[in-house]
Amino acid sequence: MFRRVFSLCASSSSSDFDVRDFRPVRGMRGLSNYRLSCCVNSLLQTLSSTWELTELIERWDDASVREDGRNVPLELKRVLTAMQSDSPQPAPHRDFLRCLDRNHIHLGAQHDADEVFLFILNLVQQQMDDSTLTLSIQNLYKISTETLVKCLECSFEQTMTSFMLSLPLHVREDDNYLESCMSTFFEPQELRGINCCYCANCGFKRPSEKVVKLLALPPILCVHLKRFRNSKGYTRKLDCRVSFPETLDLSEILTEALSANFAQSDCRYTLYAVVVHSGFAECGHYTAYVRNRGNQCWYYTDDSHVQKENSVHAHVPKRLEPAPTSAG
Repeated sequence: MFRRVFSLCASSSSSDFDVRDFRPVRGMRGLSNYRLSCCVNSLLQTLSSTWELTELIERWDDASVREDGRNVPLELKRVLTAMQSDSPQPAPHRDFLRCLDRNHIHLGAQHDADEVFLFILNLVQQQMDDSTLTLSIQNLYKISTETLVKCLECSFEQTMTSFMLSLPLHVREDDNYLESCMSTFFEPQELRGINCCYCANCGFKRPSEKVVKLLALPPILCVHLKRFRNSKGYTRKLDCRVSFPETLDLSEILTEALSANFAQSDCRYTLYAVVVHSGFAECGHYTAYVRNRGNQCWYYTDDSHVQKENSVHAHVPKRLEPAPTSAG
């Protein structure tokens, strides 16, 4: 994840971490693995490090919320509060896991981190009884887009506006750079065959060209690297390298992707969290890197294990590498 700021939800095939510093740090508590909860644990570490989100949730008056173990924002508020202490013991979060289970994110099952992240945000929107706060939380992650669809038969154009809460990027089977993955997402696409779009002018589905443009960027940019491929009922994971920077200026990377109505002047983002999947599509493990708000140091979190790192460059898995950076 990047905050103007960004965060990154990714995956890897190998890891090589060194033990560094185990001293308790405020806001850096581990989470026990309870019935395959590593996916949720890693997401909670990134949410806890998103101080913009934690401050909004702390402002919520939950006095009137029914105590039935089903309210996700209530249990999320409690676990995020517990994670902010400097206790060396793992933060209690089984009530939150059971709450997710009652809302169909089941314990004891493999999950996709991006899907769970979006599911949690949707449940917060649905179950929090403060519309002003829910809108503010949504706006933290809201990527507003404009989609232009042009009929290749009659040139009739249709424009639709929508938004995403994370940016889903496909990766190739060879080496990748995050910037090029972003650029590819916004390239024009031809839609033919079963993907043809309905043309209001022709009155039929026609081959079309689709272009996505950015209308507005969020304070928190969540990027999802889509390594998993589904084919004939089988899911496989792409074992390929993705290099990424710790800072991004999207006004330079995505110049052609900005809508004519794009009005933001500051498009610079700094990396503060990385969710990593190691293993295979059928069986894997999630960990996370997060930057602590207090001391601005990087920490590697693996369920209940938390250790300080010199930088995300030093120990990130080999198939998910930060790009070289230089200081001017």
